Amino acid sequence: MLAPLRCARRHTFLTGIAAMATVGTPSPPGVPRHTNRLINEKSPYLLQHAHNPVDWYPWGQEAFDKAKTENKLIFLSVGYSTCHWCHVMEEESFKSKEIGEIMNEHFVCIKVDREERPDVDKVYMTFVQATSGGGGWPMSVWLTPDLKPFAGGTYFPPEDGVHRVGFRTVLLRIAEQWKENKDALLESSHRILVALQHTSEIRVQGQESPPAAKEVMDTCFQQLSRSYDEDYGGFSKSPKFPTPVNLNFLFTYWALHRTTPEGARALQMALHTLKMMAHGGIHDHIGQGFHRYSTDQHWHVPHFEKMLYDQGQLAAMYSRAFQISGDEFFADVVRDILLYVSRDLSDQAGGFYSAEDADSYPTTTSGEKREGAFCVWTAEELRALLPEPVEGATEGTTLADVFMHHYGVEEAGNVDPMKDPHQELQGKNVLIARSSLELTAARFGLEPAQLSALLQECRHRLSSARAQRPRPHLDTKMLAAWNGLMISGFAQAGAALAEQGYVSRAAEAAAFLRTHLFDPDSGRLLRSCYRGKDNSVEQSAVPIQGFLEDYVFVIQALFDLYEASLEQSWLEWALHLQHMQDKLFWDPKGFAYFSTEAGDPSLLLRLKDDQDGAEPTPNSVTVTNLLRAACYSGHMDWVEKAGKILAAFSERLQKIPITLPEMARATAVFHHTLKQVVICGDPQGEDTKEMLHCVRSVFSPNKVEVPLACQPFSALCCLHCWCFILSPSAAVAPILLCSASLLGSILSFSPLCTPLPAQSTSSLAQKWLQQWMLLLLAVYTALSQIPVLSQGETFHSGVNVLYPVWMCHVLCRPS
Repeated sequence: MLAPLRCARRHTFLTGIAAMATVGTPSPPGVPRHTNRLINEKSPYLLQHAHNPVDWYPWGQEAFDKAKTENKLIFLSVGYSTCHWCHVMEEESFKSKEIGEIMNEHFVCIKVDREERPDVDKVYMTFVQATSGGGGWPMSVWLTPDLKPFAGGTYFPPEDGVHRVGFRTVLLRIAEQWKENKDALLESSHRILVALQHTSEIRVQGQESPPAAKEVMDTCFQQLSRSYDEDYGGFSKSPKFPTPVNLNFLFTYWALHRTTPEGARALQMALHTLKMMAHGGIHDHIGQGFHRYSTDQHWHVPHFEKMLYDQGQLAAMYSRAFQISGDEFFADVVRDILLYVSRDLSDQAGGFYSAEDADSYPTTTSGEKREGAFCVWTAEELRALLPEPVEGATEGTTLADVFMHHYGVEEAGNVDPMKDPHQELQGKNVLIARSSLELTAARFGLEPAQLSALLQECRHRLSSARAQRPRPHLDTKMLAAWNGLMISGFAQAGAALAEQGYVSRAAEAAAFLRTHLFDPDSGRLLRSCYRGKDNSVEQSAVPIQGFLEDYVFVIQALFDLYEASLEQSWLEWALHLQHMQDKLFWDPKGFAYFSTEAGDPSLLLRLKDDQDGAEPTPNSVTVTNLLRAACYSGHMDWVEKAGKILAAFSERLQKIPITLPEMARATAVFHHTLKQVVICGDPQGEDTKEMLHCVRSVFSPNKVEVPLACQPFSALCCLHCWCFILSPSAAVAPILLCSASLLGSILSFSPLCTPLPAQSTSSLAQKWLQQWMLLLLAVYTALSQIPVLSQGETFHSGVNVLYPVWMCHVLCRPS
């Protein structure tokens, strides 16, 4: 199945629809606007269409009943508020009075926000992709009154062309077909649904077991390597997407093969891609954050919308790049992303907004929005904003000269006309770092540090100037799933960069979710909430229940936040949500999780996503979530569930793992035994904090942290330290890290060894002696079958080795 683009760049045609060139016209200025039922909705996307002359209905029983009562077909239009081509189709067709009349006469018209209702979107996108070979938004689908699809596409222009069919023509011809050949359409829709049910089924075949990690990982690496762009990074020519799932896979592959040429190549592919993206125009050098994707091979001209889920995942990827490389360049990009999100996508109550639009008015007096207008520059504008001469540079050099050279600005604009089909960027420049600091500094006779300060001053001025422009539309819908991804981004960045402020921001957002997107009575998540009047947080009249992706990404976020903050309540909530996810979505027959709950008669298919895209599929992330949950709680049935998910997707993982790189990565985590790093010491002690920083400063894909807050003279805690018990399932391999003060306490407490004063631990020989003594203690305790409690769970006995704090730097490194 092909991956849909975020916004359709081409229209999809319907077979058998004859051409008829007719164009509708929008209502003239001054005429009172029509208002339809969407005015009562909370979704920003639905509200954008509330004044179309189309009699739009939201997805719901009222529309379904009308279609059956009046025996009308349903026209379903699915999009989202920051979708460029959704705006185009609205301007051309949905605002047309004539086209609106045709739609109202012949169809019950339903408008769906795909971000609010991913369940509805997925069902009908599956149909469009299966029947047309592609997909995207806006998605246009025609349904029978019982909701079965029989025709569909994406964007349709209003008028016919030589090789294309206009939207009005399509509407009239489908209405005629329903009138003349109703039985044939009904039969066709039934056959289509049966076929979709068969082809979309994912289940364990026979006694299939999880596929071998080496086979899956090697195949996925080879497929990514073949598609890799050696020059500019990324995994296609154009359009080019960030694909964090690919980068996450490559980091894990490197960690497991770091001494091999393949491991080195995996790391080079990931780091080079991240650097080229950060230098490119897909990165907003003035306003921070990343745009959705690049329209060209060079990461230069983007599709300018900014999505929350991109920011969250990329913050995590750049944090891992910093952990691995130690290069401050990557840490600076993390700070850049989180600054943008904190400033522009944050609600005052603590949640995160969904997106910023690509389109905006070029000036306050403009009557038409243009894509990228908020972000692009003319050479003339830059010369006016940066006129001062540069001290110490070659004679006559101005700030504009330096800035324009570094960021590839050209007098006539630097956008390839082939990437600007509507000529919206003619004469404009999209900033892209064309040169390194060292090369630019050498060209103008400057020191790199001086140049860096000059460029920062230039960016600050341009930011102030850009703030005077009309801003793009902000989608203030707040989604549980995407907030989860952003919480993970903040939490992982806080841990990797040792920035407590980021961890605090993640905790604030998690508290927002618990207050506004969680029902404590039912114990369930809600999908969405909205910024209301006076900046309050509002819910729709009938709240939308959370989908699988909401549970999966929030659980992942809570685990990340728990490890970054050591706050027990986040772990407890995550485990509760994992139990609820099992109850609502688990498939006990075919295994793995359905994307939606059972029991909604309006959903014709209950699907399991089978491809990682802009976001990883929920089942991919769930494998790692389940393994972490088992580590934290001791409930080994979650390990079994993780294996069943991998078994259900086994055929796909073995043949085309490039479609599921996050699940391929999770296969390695499943087979390579998680390292359970147990932290023992006073949480406020400086030695404990140093130990935590050490653990968090390195990248290990199969590591979980379990803090044990031990006081120096607690006998019970000393027993914890002697032997942290390993489960018989071998799902985890504990590593116990003790603070220096606690280590001295253990040694002095032990009846099996001579107490050693703290100063005697200075020599390496004495440290190794202590290590062997502690090993003897661990063996003695295990053989004595002494029960040990950890995190409130009773574990089975087993042999384990205790590692003191001075070995932390060695043991934190992944094997």
